[in-house]
Amino acid sequence: MEPTRSRSWSALALAGLLGAAGVTHFAKPGPYDAIVPRSLPGKPRSWTYASGVAEVALAAAVAAPRTRGLGALLAAGFFAAVFPANVKMAYDHRARSSPTKALAYGRLPLQLPLVLWALRVRRTAL
Repeated sequence: MEPTRSRSWSALALAGLLGAAGVTHFAKPGPYDAIVPRSLPGKPRSWTYASGVAEVALAAAVAAPRTRGLGALLAAGFFAAVFPANVKMAYDHRARSSPTKALAYGRLPLQLPLVLWALRVRRTAL
């Protein structure tokens, strides 16, 4: 299937989002360390860096037309897999100021559109 301009734009926007998020895991790891569920083994920083590497790799896979379908499918799975970190962030911020709490709670419903976006990119890549 010949990609249309809007399909390519959507895939590249998703890749850009993943890449930017991945880079922030290395540039400012502290906030990510704080939301790593403590039930995970090892140090939070290791999980922060691992998820940053995953996001950068997913960005590259989604950006390349040959790997876009698989990359987008894996991105959808990744977005679902990090949902517990967003739940932890919301729980940890329940007693904070309203703007901070709103940001933490606002992340929760955003995961579903991200999963659906990645799946749409996958469908259009096939």
